[in-house]
Amino acid sequence: MSPHTSPIVDTQNDLELTERILAPDGTRVPNPQLDRWIADIDFQTMRDLHRDMVVLRRIDSEGVALQRQGQLGLWAPCNGQEAAQIGTGRALAPHDFVFPSYRETGVMYTRGAEPGDYVRMWRGEDGAAYDPSRLNIAPLQIIIGAQTLHAVGYGMGILHDGADEVAVTYFGDGATSQGDVNEAMIFASSYRAPVVFVCQNNHWAISEPVGLQSQYPLAGRAPGFGIPSLRVDGNDVLACMAAMRWALDHARSGKGPAYLEAVTYRMGPHTTADDPKRYRDDAELAQWRERDPIARLEAHLRAADELTDEHLESVQKAADDVAREMRAACIGMQTRPALAVFDRVYAEPHSGLQRQRDDYAAYLASFEEA
Repeated sequence: MSPHTSPIVDTQNDLELTERILAPDGTRVPNPQLDRWIADIDFQTMRDLHRDMVVLRRIDSEGVALQRQGQLGLWAPCNGQEAAQIGTGRALAPHDFVFPSYRETGVMYTRGAEPGDYVRMWRGEDGAAYDPSRLNIAPLQIIIGAQTLHAVGYGMGILHDGADEVAVTYFGDGATSQGDVNEAMIFASSYRAPVVFVCQNNHWAISEPVGLQSQYPLAGRAPGFGIPSLRVDGNDVLACMAAMRWALDHARSGKGPAYLEAVTYRMGPHTTADDPKRYRDDAELAQWRERDPIARLEAHLRAADELTDEHLESVQKAADDVAREMRAACIGMQTRPALAVFDRVYAEPHSGLQRQRDDYAAYLASFEEA
């Protein structure tokens, strides 16, 4: 389906207008556009992708539990979006650099995050949640859409250096209405920067449905900037991997940016501070449960007699192990002294900063005196 000719549609119920490889019931669907990009994917790789998605869902549920128990200040769930994140994340080369929003737990997982990396920022501890230089993924971005500009700037640096890299940025459907995202696409297109824009359309920008925000499929916007796009079933991990491989090849070969819209669904709240029951219909939730990305791949593997009880047991054990390590890392974190916030701000001592430090020290001391 070409975004140039897409009709105006009800974007709440337009999953049939996406490119896919696996139908919701797990049936293999021939796709001339995507098939060649996953010609090397065998059943073992599919089982690995299945393991990734199950582990990610367990990480996500543990994050919610830790927040509910007061161990985290907030958590941004990604339940339902496992295929979009694992499929695209596993297509990346190690040297590609990712600029995420705040929901890309699965992309962090594919980049080799440690158990404590998932919770450090949400607990408010030292650092940017992880070492960006080790994972090749920028700090989580809370400002909606700002990371797209960062990705384009990095992409222009790749051009300057003549490097064989791609900058990849993830954002939600709500971010597409932000000026930053549109400005980023203008610059990326104008300079032919090697950037891949990945929009995870999970249908809800907090309480605003995507159908209210856009009367046209979001992938249809990119060609207006001169950027080719694909609109894929975001609950089909194979389609997401294939589409991402296409987009990365396009950007890496000097043809400029590419855009993906992964049509998926946020099964949980926007964050743990949100109550989706106030704005979302239970029937809609039930409809999307039938499109579950993990169940879809399981059905495909079962039909091919490629899913054993031993595999399922080992996957569940791996998921529980990661969750256990994540919980232990979270609870075991040592909070730095409050005044340490002033450390390493400047390379050399700074009188203005010292005055601020002294003032803050006096402020803290006032509580002890009281």
